[in-house]
Amino acid sequence: MKDKLTLFTKFLLDFMFYAGIVVIATLPLSIKFYGRFNSYFAENYYSLCLLLFLSGVFAVLILQQLRNMFRSVINDDCFIRENVESLNKMSIYSFFIAVITSCRLFLYLTPSVCIVILVFVIAGLFSRVLAKVFDKAVTYKLENDLTI
Repeated sequence: MKDKLTLFTKFLLDFMFYAGIVVIATLPLSIKFYGRFNSYFAENYYSLCLLLFLSGVFAVLILQQLRNMFRSVINDDCFIRENVESLNKMSIYSFFIAVITSCRLFLYLTPSVCIVILVFVIAGLFSRVLAKVFDKAVTYKLENDLTI
C-alpha cells in the first residue's frame, strides 16, 4: 500500500482537476453573480470570461500533466520520457497563463495580477529546467539499463 502522503497527493490532484473543470464550466455564471457585488466584473464581463476561461483551461492542462506524472510515481518509474514531455508541456502552459494574465493588465492593474504573472513565469522556467534534469536522468537510466 502506498504511504498516506502519496494517497493524499493523488486525491488532491484528482480533486483539483475535476473541480477546475467545474469552475471553468460555471465561469460565466460565477462572473455574472460576482458582478453584482463588484462593478469591475460587471463592466468587463466578456473580457474576463475569455481571459479566465483560457487561463483555466491551461491550468487544468497543467493538472492533467501532473496527474500523468504522478502515475509514474505510483508505479515507481519516474524517470521516463513521458515525464520530460509533461514537464515541457507544463512549461508552455505556464507561459501561456502568464501571457493571458498579462492581458488583464489592460483592464485593471492590481498587485495580485502582477504576482500571478510572476508565479507562472517562474513555474514555466522551473518546469523547463526540471525537464532538462529529467531528460538527463532518463538518458543515464536508459544507458544504465542497456549496460545491465
